[in-house]
Amino acid sequence: FVFGERPLVVQYEVLHQTGQECGGAYLKLLSVDRQSADLRQLHDKTPYTIMFGPDKCGNDYKLHFIFRHKNPLNGTFSEKHCKKPKERLDEPFTDKTPHLYTLILRPDNTFQIYLDHKVVNEGSLLEDFTPPVNPQAEIDDPADVKPADWDEREKIPDADARKPDDWDEDAPQYIPDPSAVKPAGWLDDEPPNIPDPSAEKPSDWDEEIDGEWEAPLVNNPACEEAPGCGEWKPADIVNPAFKGKWRAPMIDNPNYQGKWAPRRIPNPEYFEDKHPFKMTSIFAVGFELWSMSNQILFDNIIITDDPSVATLWASQTFDLKRKKIEKEAESLVTSVLNYTNEHPWLWAVYVVVIGLPIVLIVFFCCSGSSSQEKEELARRAEAKKTDEQLPDDEIEEITEEDSRENEEVEDKEVSSTLEKEESAEEGEATQEPAGGSGDAPSSPRKRRSRKD
Repeated sequence: FVFGERPLVVQYEVLHQTGQECGGAYLKLLSVDRQSADLRQLHDKTPYTIMFGPDKCGNDYKLHFIFRHKNPLNGTFSEKHCKKPKERLDEPFTDKTPHLYTLILRPDNTFQIYLDHKVVNEGSLLEDFTPPVNPQAEIDDPADVKPADWDEREKIPDADARKPDDWDEDAPQYIPDPSAVKPAGWLDDEPPNIPDPSAEKPSDWDEEIDGEWEAPLVNNPACEEAPGCGEWKPADIVNPAFKGKWRAPMIDNPNYQGKWAPRRIPNPEYFEDKHPFKMTSIFAVGFELWSMSNQILFDNIIITDDPSVATLWASQTFDLKRKKIEKEAESLVTSVLNYTNEHPWLWAVYVVVIGLPIVLIVFFCCSGSSSQEKEELARRAEAKKTDEQLPDDEIEEITEEDSRENEEVEDKEVSSTLEKEESAEEGEATQEPAGGSGDAPSSPRKRRSRKD
């Protein structure tokens, strides 16, 4: 590709199949150069014209666009780094789905960077790169030195000022409060702490090694009821006569010359390249990467001079792939969450629309019943504490005919039960005991009398 009157479009897909911890997924457009003629010898020093693509390490997410600019004065090359995108581009490194990176570089020195068809960075080759393409026309004179008598002080002490005669520099900042009075009952002769009378010197204490043993100090029990013990001293207050060290007031410096700066001189290395778009021609795409994660998939690489061709290529490859992935993985919940993440203000709407009704329902459910309902429930609960007949109890009337029917049903059930038992006993009597002739015969069953 020769940088002439047509734009350069670089587009490709990247899929971090296992995510990315630290490493790059960028490509290099190799320069037409004798050193890069043999692509089998590709390495980090192989000359390139443009480096473009994602890179990440730790919490630093980048989308590189670097081009090597040729100095027209001496022919040396220097890297120019594009400004960082305003958005944080961390999703492509973590979601394990393919993403489309597109760079469009135009002859008017403008550029656009797209991520999944969305512009994430744009600007000018002349204004948005560091260091800038064109150096400053003037620079500080490295031979210029600040004169020894240069006065940069804006303010100086007033030489005519004199310390007042009543200014006492030795007055302390704090003095004892002269109005303080010792509280009644203060025990001046009692120390606040005394040696613990219950303490005993350890048996292994060696005074030659450990020194003289002393009992640990404890609070003096005599001071517990008193306002204080020991020597009483009034509290300190600010000394109204304190002024501190006297200093002369500051006045404007009549000899002030301003902040010194070296003079500016023409930059001997200055040049002006108005067309940085016209870079070194490219002839191949190379991947020279360092990564801590494996299984980085690159696909559908296209280099063209027509943005519409790149768009068409993406519609026939990347877009179809994304639609299939979204169709397989997307659900109603994920769709709502994805849309909400793109529009964070919707969270407030959800809180009002969903949260408020829930709060109201819980409030009404937890609130107490009316006083009349409580009294009725209490009356019914009290009534159930007795087995006596109450006015509100329903009494089932049993007629004489119903009574006879119930007795006939019971007699039939008892007769059926006795007949089954008699049949079972007769069957057992005809069978020989399984234990042989020496076994004792089973005891005869007594027939149950029929219930009258």
